Amino acid sequence: MSHIPINHPLRPLYRALAGLAGVWLLVFGVVGLAQTRAAEWFARGDWTAVGVPTNRAFATVSVLAGAIVLIAALVGRNVDRFVNLWAGAGFLAAGTVLMALSRTDLNVFNASVITSVASYLLGMTLLAAGLYGKVSKVSKGSKGSAAGTASAAGTAGSAGPADEVAPADRVATAPEGAPV
Repeated sequence: MSHIPINHPLRPLYRALAGLAGVWLLVFGVVGLAQTRAAEWFARGDWTAVGVPTNRAFATVSVLAGAIVLIAALVGRNVDRFVNLWAGAGFLAAGTVLMALSRTDLNVFNASVITSVASYLLGMTLLAAGLYGKVSKVSKGSKGSAAGTASAAGTAGSAGPADEVAPADRVATAPEGAPV
């Protein structure tokens, strides 16, 4: 996808935010496991961890998700991009499902509106980190992204196919000493 930025200057910030999301998930899960250690796996009750309702099953899933996101953020190299994109989409979908099931008998994760809001916030953070986290090698002699640069004629409006400039790594050059 050519419209997703490569080597974005704020990539370290987004990677750090994804790491913080992973740490928050780990802390939430560990505190949730400590709060619900005597409860059944899918029990519903008044247990909260860092302000979000939980039970043993939800706390365990949060620890696993937090570990995956944190490890991916530490590894980097587009692994974090892949994990963040999928985890972000997953958290957004989970927030919607948890909200729909929160006042039914199918609420196996002891969810509430607060749980959905937390899931949406984590999902948007991870999705943004995934969208801005793509890295690529920059070709020698090229500036900016590996996708190429716009020509002077194409900067005033949208560039058509005739106005596009080939990426720097695919530009044909004349041999040294040949007339240009």
